[in-house]
Amino acid sequence: MAKITLVDDDENIVTSVSLALESHGHEVKAYYDGASGLAALENEPPDLAILDVKMPRMDGMEVLRRLRRTSDLPVIILTSKDEEIDEILGFNLGADDYMHKPFSQRLLIERVRAVLRRAGAEGEIPPAAGSGEEGGSRPLKRGKLTLDPARHDCLWDGKPVKLTVTEFLLLQSLAQRPGFVKSRDNLMDAAYDDQVYVDDRTIDSHIKRMRKKFREVDPEFDAIETLYGVGYRYREA
Repeated sequence: MAKITLVDDDENIVTSVSLALESHGHEVKAYYDGASGLAALENEPPDLAILDVKMPRMDGMEVLRRLRRTSDLPVIILTSKDEEIDEILGFNLGADDYMHKPFSQRLLIERVRAVLRRAGAEGEIPPAAGSGEEGGSRPLKRGKLTLDPARHDCLWDGKPVKLTVTEFLLLQSLAQRPGFVKSRDNLMDAAYDDQVYVDDRTIDSHIKRMRKKFREVDPEFDAIETLYGVGYRYREA
């Protein structure tokens, strides 16, 4: 169903996760250190990457940081650490999902299925959240913003902005109804599968990273407003 690159230095995890994914029809390529994993991701981009945090030669966070310079492919981070700062850092670097070891194979499969569905890698184009008159795949224009779900393209004043799958879905949800406030729960529903739990911190991290990307092409960007204690809204100039 999908091509998945798994990067983890634990042979037992590589074996068990590969078997689980392959049993669901996925094609898996495995690498045991960050440097070789990054090279493979850049040379042969898969539909999804699963990265361990603690690895030799280059850790998973550094792999993710370098990968995000050129690619928006979906990434799930694995870690044996149970520290809040690692999760926040992972989302700030552009991870689409996060799992703590040890984890059940069934839960991992559900997370993989959810991320692939959002990315349209299971033969689907992700529908517009709360889709209405714009339809699921037609370009959406709001002031300087243009979103094309069919191509996963985002333009701001004609300049490309590279968004991850999750960031794209969050922005699409906000931009569909300018001026209307979307709570964090609303945004979770727009970007995540019902079976995947994320907390408020995750949404905030994605929004923070998204703003940073837009300000790299327009330092005056302020189209995404925060309403403290309520949520976010898109302001169309």
